[in-house]
Amino acid sequence: MKKLFLLLFAAITTATFAQNKINIESGNFDFLKDQTEVNVQFKFENPLFQADNYTEAQYLERRKTETLAKKGEESWKEWDEEWQKHKESVFFDKFIEGVNGKAKKIKFSKGASAKYTLILETKWIYAGWTGFVTQPGKLTSEMIFVETENPSKVLAKVQGDKIEGIGSKGSYRMEYGRISAAYEKTGKELGKAIKDALKK
Repeated sequence: MKKLFLLLFAAITTATFAQNKINIESGNFDFLKDQTEVNVQFKFENPLFQADNYTEAQYLERRKTETLAKKGEESWKEWDEEWQKHKESVFFDKFIEGVNGKAKKIKFSKGASAKYTLILETKWIYAGWTGFVTQPGKLTSEMIFVETENPSKVLAKVQGDKIEGIGSKGSYRMEYGRISAAYEKTGKELGKAIKDALKK
């Protein structure tokens, strides 16, 4: 029985780690070797949410119904304002903070006059929860490096696969805080991969 539990734990752990990482789908980071700055664009167009793959509209409607029933109109208004702020800037800023914290020699920033641009596209979000046990938010994203002047020229394509927002100093109390942490962690994983690749 003990062996069975150990095998089960190993299988779960392996599955978890297999999904909680970035994967280079095409290209490599060699083009970044002589670069000091990279421009970043953020795409948040049609992401799916939760295990049920809700659209954003469906996710927000469910969240609105829950909030109105438990806390009322004012709480929903506050939550929605925070969600819009996070979607428009905080998620993006946390990703940039994460990648810059690890890439070190290359500065990633929005609106930079750089030879290359990184396009971060949000694909799937899991909000997680807090309670006796905290379940972190998760993020699946696609990160595409292109030539700034010729965006059809793709240098590398990277996928962040269900990366958990752990290790952030931000607040995990609300969904947008946990999701922000997943963006930051995704940035950290990308920055680490770039740093490691350019050492070779």
